[in-house]
Amino acid sequence: MARQTGIIKLKGKIGDVSFYKTKDGHLAREKGGVEADRIKNDPAFARTRENGAEFGASATSGKLTRDSLRPIARTAADNRVVSRMTKLMSQIKNLDATSIRGQRKVGVAIANATAKALLKGFEFNKNALLGSILYKPYTVVPTTGVISIPGLIPVNDVAFPVGATHISFTGCYANLNYATALVDVKLTNVVNVPIDAATTAVLLTPTAVPTGTGTKIYLLRVEFFQLMNGVQYSLKNGAYNALRIIEVA
Repeated sequence: MARQTGIIKLKGKIGDVSFYKTKDGHLAREKGGVEADRIKNDPAFARTRENGAEFGASATSGKLTRDSLRPIARTAADNRVVSRMTKLMSQIKNLDATSIRGQRKVGVAIANATAKALLKGFEFNKNALLGSILYKPYTVVPTTGVISIPGLIPVNDVAFPVGATHISFTGCYANLNYATALVDVKLTNVVNVPIDAATTAVLLTPTAVPTGTGTKIYLLRVEFFQLMNGVQYSLKNGAYNALRIIEVA
């Protein structure tokens, strides 16, 4: 893969070379590689098939996570969240110590405490990390999913971007079963306050406790708004919003 330079950028194919545009710029790639049928059937590519199967399973687990959490993540995710989540799921899959090679899965590995620790702390927006925005300590009650931020003083406890006048807090309590793909997701109430020196006790309570068996995931989202003529508008289309997995059980 090569990067295109010069004034004129090409798109399409010339012979065996494909020219295309990505988020990383204009690139060029020459056709090559092994025929698909050989990869599927040749014993020499057994390891390749195993790696491909495990990567596909990890990608599916990542999609399950993203799709399930879309109600809270759609306003606080960067454009690389798909690849970052897939990479994380691949790391978690590697902790499956019981399945044979080629069949290791997130659904097995996630029972491992180390796997849960990897998932905890995942940031959906790498450009707005919760830890660099919210300085006030918060707590979550695993049995209920209630998130508390006592004594919050927004002007002191939040690193807010220029132009922001209000901030919203939302929580999420999700039950994701990576083995069966069954999920249940409950959002909390939204606490919206002006960015001033007033003290607020933020209490976020899920609408219910999610049902089923699986991995319990707790999230906290911070959103910034600008008040104009009585209406709050999302600041920079959510570029400064943060969403983090704050606990996994």
